[in-house]
Amino acid sequence: MIAIVFTSQSFKKRVGFYIFVETNRYYMSIEVVRYDESRKEQWDAFVRVSRNGTFLFKRNYMDYHCDRFVDCSLMIFNDGNLCALFPATFHEDRLSVVSHGGLTYGSFIVDVTVTSALMLQVFSLVFEYYRKETVAKKIIYKTIPYIYHQYPAEEDLYALFRCNATLVERKISSTIKLSEPLPFKGRRKLTAAMKSRLRIVEDDNFAAFWEVLTKRLVNKYEVLPVHTLSEIELLYSRFPENIKLFRVTDSSGATLGGVVMYIMKNVVHTQYTGTTDEGRRIGVLDYLYAYLIKERFSSFEYLDFGISTEQDGRVLNEGLIAQKEGFGGRGVVYDTYEICL
Repeated sequence: MIAIVFTSQSFKKRVGFYIFVETNRYYMSIEVVRYDESRKEQWDAFVRVSRNGTFLFKRNYMDYHCDRFVDCSLMIFNDGNLCALFPATFHEDRLSVVSHGGLTYGSFIVDVTVTSALMLQVFSLVFEYYRKETVAKKIIYKTIPYIYHQYPAEEDLYALFRCNATLVERKISSTIKLSEPLPFKGRRKLTAAMKSRLRIVEDDNFAAFWEVLTKRLVNKYEVLPVHTLSEIELLYSRFPENIKLFRVTDSSGATLGGVVMYIMKNVVHTQYTGTTDEGRRIGVLDYLYAYLIKERFSSFEYLDFGISTEQDGRVLNEGLIAQKEGFGGRGVVYDTYEICL
């Protein structure tokens, strides 16, 4: 193990994977520990009280696809107290560390004790860890959009600037401020008679929706859902309060469309949306989103529709984003940086 000692005279001495910081008033030690399953309870407990963690960072979510990723997550302790997590996975024959390869966003998960100066030191020690303990040559760092912060937590953006990180990807999402939603633009309005034949159902019939969703994605984009039916059912069984399915059915109970919503502390995120040809013709998504925005989730801060870009953000799917902006969504970016080790 390697340690770095800093004094007020900028004297440095390597002795182990700690940082000892001496000021005129106190010493502070920072320790980096590789995550293992014995620390699962401690990890999850920290996510719950962090400034910027969501349920996606809990181990039962991240580890559902552990067969596809090699975990190299870190836990950072300041004076013996856990202050930050770094969810991460190896890629490219372990030459790259990605935070996190299985998630849309990654980043350091921090508590209220992490200041800007402390974050700079945490960055340095984490880089030192990966340089000395792995063969990794770079870190791919996905930031968490500010709307998911329960309290301001952008110290990492400043640290990225200070370490000359390169912005390699910028994706744009569409988000509604639910306390002041914009009016729908150019949307279909269902007649009262048509609405009377429809029903919005909140249930766990993922099989019915997955049939609609899969057909839509294959026919339009020639892709399958990121999650298989068995995977989304597994995740729902682990996080029933965070994953919600809403379907619009006709009078016979057939699914015309629906959405899977991920529920965070202050944000609801549209994970999947799908409709049948008939559902699109009559505008069931307009009907469903009006209910979700104005009633079901009106007490939350934001509704995030997700990204509408391709090729690392360099291509804008104008048709897709126009649909989201028609519901009142406006831009929030998802940034990814690269740091050479």
